[in-house]
Amino acid sequence: MRPLLWLLRSGEATSMKEVYSSLAKEFRLSEQDMAEMLPSGRQATYMNRIGWAKTSVPDTF
Repeated sequence: MRPLLWLLRSGEATSMKEVYSSLAKEFRLSEQDMAEMLPSGRQATYMNRIGWAKTSVPDTF
């Protein structure tokens, strides 16, 4: 959650597309990392983890 909070510290509106891109760069995710899917095959694992962090931080979005 901390990297997400740090990214949003300015309080300015940020799209989830920008959040995914910025955090992928921050963690130096490779194309292979970003292509990894959940077992269901419906969502990229890294996007799921960012979504989890987002829902775990009250009043962030």
